[in-house]
Amino acid sequence: MNDKKAIPLFVAIIPLVILISLLSLNVYIYKDDAVSGSNQIILIVSAAIAAGLAWLYGSSWKTLEGGVINSLKLASPAILILLMVGALSGTWLLSGIIPTMIYYGLQVLNATLFLFAACIICAVVSVFTGSSWTTSATIGIALMGIGKVLGLHEGMIAGAILSGAYFGDKLSPLSDTTNLASASSGTELFTHIRYLTITTVPSILISLTLFVALGFGAKDTAENVGVDEILTTLNAQFNITPWLLLVPIAVLAMILKKVPALPALFAGTVLGGIFAFIFQPDIVEQMGAASGSEDFHNYIGIMQAAFGDTQLQTGNDTLDELLSSSGMAGMMGTIWLIISAMIFGGVMESSGFLRIITESVIRNVRSAGSLVAATAGTCMFTNVSASDQYLAVLVPGRMFADSYKQRGLASQNLSRTLEDSGTVTSVLVPWNTCGAYHAGVLGVATLTYAPFAFFCILSPIITIAFAYIGFKVARTSDNEVIQTTSSQPVSKESDKPVSA
Repeated sequence: MNDKKAIPLFVAIIPLVILISLLSLNVYIYKDDAVSGSNQIILIVSAAIAAGLAWLYGSSWKTLEGGVINSLKLASPAILILLMVGALSGTWLLSGIIPTMIYYGLQVLNATLFLFAACIICAVVSVFTGSSWTTSATIGIALMGIGKVLGLHEGMIAGAILSGAYFGDKLSPLSDTTNLASASSGTELFTHIRYLTITTVPSILISLTLFVALGFGAKDTAENVGVDEILTTLNAQFNITPWLLLVPIAVLAMILKKVPALPALFAGTVLGGIFAFIFQPDIVEQMGAASGSEDFHNYIGIMQAAFGDTQLQTGNDTLDELLSSSGMAGMMGTIWLIISAMIFGGVMESSGFLRIITESVIRNVRSAGSLVAATAGTCMFTNVSASDQYLAVLVPGRMFADSYKQRGLASQNLSRTLEDSGTVTSVLVPWNTCGAYHAGVLGVATLTYAPFAFFCILSPIITIAFAYIGFKVARTSDNEVIQTTSSQPVSKESDKPVSA
């Protein structure tokens, strides 16, 4: 069928309604185990329904297939990084890097202020690295272990980690989404970052206040879980030494030097294996011997940690739960979820369904507040339907650019809204690449940590509220005054956005 027909709005919505309805049913039935396979099937079924409807209205299979392929290309870096994170977590566990970080962390952190401190630590690391993903995969894993030993709820711990990580991700000039938001809206990068602080700072301050309240409200269970016993067990089981901290420091240094995440994580994985051989030879030998092989125990032990299950027995139930990893193999469920989600997103975009739904939103915009609200809603909708934060920034950025110009709103209003609602809410959607990634890395289901990811929840609310009350809403005329030193009117050339 080659004749393209006009697609009614209700038809474009059908696949999304089916997806959300069936996913909700899955979560009700399977609870946290929904990501083990049932959600993936629902995403594939919903994609098939969307493709069938698109075909009935004239879309060719070649077009839909091309959309899926392009969508999967967007997800390929996430898939590769996930595999490497799985290997890294295994070798860092075997080498004693993670146990060492937990050992020292338990001596300086307490349950009362842990959530506050975790958020601050992750914010600082993320600002300097420009990556919430790297922050989660390195310091985030260690903080999860420390928080669990202190007896805190895993959802609260992950929420604090991700709140800090996404704060830094938004404000860092090294962040890819920060650069994407400024470029897609036509805003100079540092103008975008300065304007972003207007909503970001209140969001993080409120979040930190809530984390302090949660910390004081949570009973300090450090004595109940036996912190002293855990410290003694860690020291007996592993060769704990500050030298092991050189590996995470080296990885963070590489990221700061703008080494891409994948080679940096690969280098961290290799260093983890080398340090395991140097500092924990007995543990490596035991793991290799457990495979049943008579030779190459060191080689087998390190390889097992990178690709498969690692379970270190200490005799302490709390530690035994923490000191386990599934390597690359443990990431396959998350990768399967991302692939299924991107198939659905690719069909929705290439069929035109996504564009039809979002264009219907623009027609109802009447004021600056409603325009920002529509932009934020479109970003969040794209995170749900297209399952990727880059699309959630890029697509609304292209769609709403002219609307902001027509209403005399400076481009930084758009770039700020894209970040406040596109970047940060991606982590709240279980089948989004970000939601799936962080759930897999931290070992906490998305819907478990989502209620505690305060910064990610507050950011779109505050940006919409500020727009409706007219607080710090820059106008095009404001930009013209700033850009000219003359009292004479500037030409229309000044209306053109500055490219990033």
